[in-house]
Amino acid sequence: MEITAAVARQQGGDFTIERVMLDEPRADEIRVRIVGVGLCHTDLVFKDAGVIPAPVVLGHEGAGVVEAVGTAVTKVKAGDRVAISFRSCGECVRCKAGLPAYCLTMPMLNYIGMRPDGSKAISDANGPIGSNFFGQSSFATHALAYERNLVKVPDAMPLEIAGPLGCGIQTGAGGVMNSMACPAGSSLLVLGGGSVGLSAVLGAVVQGCNPIILVEPQEARRQLALDLGATHVIDPKGQTIAEAVRAILPNGVDYAFETTGLPAVMEDALGALAPHAVFGFVGVPGPEVKFPGTLSQAMTFGYTFKGIIEGDSDPDVFIPLLIDLWSQGRFPFDKLIQTYPLEKINEAVADQHHGKCVKVVLLTGQEA
Repeated sequence: MEITAAVARQQGGDFTIERVMLDEPRADEIRVRIVGVGLCHTDLVFKDAGVIPAPVVLGHEGAGVVEAVGTAVTKVKAGDRVAISFRSCGECVRCKAGLPAYCLTMPMLNYIGMRPDGSKAISDANGPIGSNFFGQSSFATHALAYERNLVKVPDAMPLEIAGPLGCGIQTGAGGVMNSMACPAGSSLLVLGGGSVGLSAVLGAVVQGCNPIILVEPQEARRQLALDLGATHVIDPKGQTIAEAVRAILPNGVDYAFETTGLPAVMEDALGALAPHAVFGFVGVPGPEVKFPGTLSQAMTFGYTFKGIIEGDSDPDVFIPLLIDLWSQGRFPFDKLIQTYPLEKINEAVADQHHGKCVKVVLLTGQEA
């Protein structure tokens, strides 16, 4: 069928809004009419680094309504409201252990811009276009997804805001609630006040962490963090992170959660850790970035350095938990969201980059 999509045609260039063709669902595929889709930093990293050759349709935080299902699909039916997350196989040892973010076929199912058999689900008059990004490519009015990366959304939740639960929100909250499993009363340092860092603050409030300290240079985001439950905020300008944290906690923090991917931030924060602290990393680093500090430091102080993907979440379990917490008023992630029409995606990218908004959701204008 013909759909409208935001196509990345040039590495580092703008998106263009185009009419393209989407395949009919295969036996294991599900066509979703996209209502809203989150704009994630990962989308921009893939576009600007040319990880998937252009042209490509990105987008991996979609939410919408199921329109059609393949003959092998039993989990959802036409008319179901769904959020779309990352794809996993469901059969490997990691998936069966409840760790689908570490699926043995994760790269092939999410990052290569095509189906595992090499075919592409999107095309135009000039030929195939990169597709199947995170098992969806949802910067579009319609996307093909799979049973493993769909989660039903209850009627009580506005469908257009549900998409970010599939990646950025569950990464931040899950990093604190699942990956590091910060216990009540533990101290947490969050580095960066974007959507992932602020979601970590929300997760820390749920966990009962205290204090919850956020480092963020933008005043508006520091204030938002306080509104969401952070106990302290730090402006890194004019002081080191280590000095500012130890003014609050002389012995250092139990847990640190890094969302920026910036080596200088990581090195500075290392000095804020208490002995036997856990340092979790989700910020997308450059290929040359290494863990902060030295092996000697890690051994002397018993530090744990933990790489985290998707908050160690099983979407079928964790997304419904976050929705339930939201319905109770305990996880107000919607306070992070600002909406833009899909056709204004380039404006939204610029605004997010300049800190004018925290979490962008692109609306397709279609019925929920």
